[in-house]
Amino acid sequence: MRLFLFVFSLLFLVACNGNGTNDETTRSVDMYNGDGDMVGSATLNEMPDGVQIKLKLEGLEPGYHGIHVHEYATCEGPDFKSAGNHLDPEGKEHGLMHPEGAHLGDLPNIEADSAGLVDIELMLAGAKLTEGKKSILRGEGTSLIVHEKQDDGVSQPAGESGVRIMCGEIKADPNADSDSNTEKSPTDPTETNEKQSE
Repeated sequence: MRLFLFVFSLLFLVACNGNGTNDETTRSVDMYNGDGDMVGSATLNEMPDGVQIKLKLEGLEPGYHGIHVHEYATCEGPDFKSAGNHLDPEGKEHGLMHPEGAHLGDLPNIEADSAGLVDIELMLAGAKLTEGKKSILRGEGTSLIVHEKQDDGVSQPAGESGVRIMCGEIKADPNADSDSNTEKSPTDPTETNEKQSE
């Protein structure tokens, strides 16, 4: 009987420890359109080679759309400019196909089917949820933005991907109040780059 209680207690402690670790390497994000309607969700998990994003969305125009992680965890509609620019802690050029890229927040385009639905897994290469320069949870966190058009992978500063149409807050503290009254100025995406667009 004592052995059973010991094993049960040990399993309980391991399960509790596992949940704590899991909270640091997982985030759930609700996605909203410019009207404030919930249009999907994203589940983020830290992996050895980056952050995996399991994304489910509805209400998109069929076809390809750019998607990026932006620098602030603030999604104020309808334009979502409160999210700032792409997350770029290393001062690189935008674009997964750019020879001097990419921003840490750059992701491959997503494709909405004929019904406007997306159900896909993406990898934010090199990023982390835990601490460090490449953490997407530094400060108050970041945001996940879907754009109206396809990202061309090279144009500065956002791949000619058009207006921001969906946003989800990736919060460092998932229990924090989402109404932040502090206004933040977006960084200049070209200030650390050697070549600036005219």
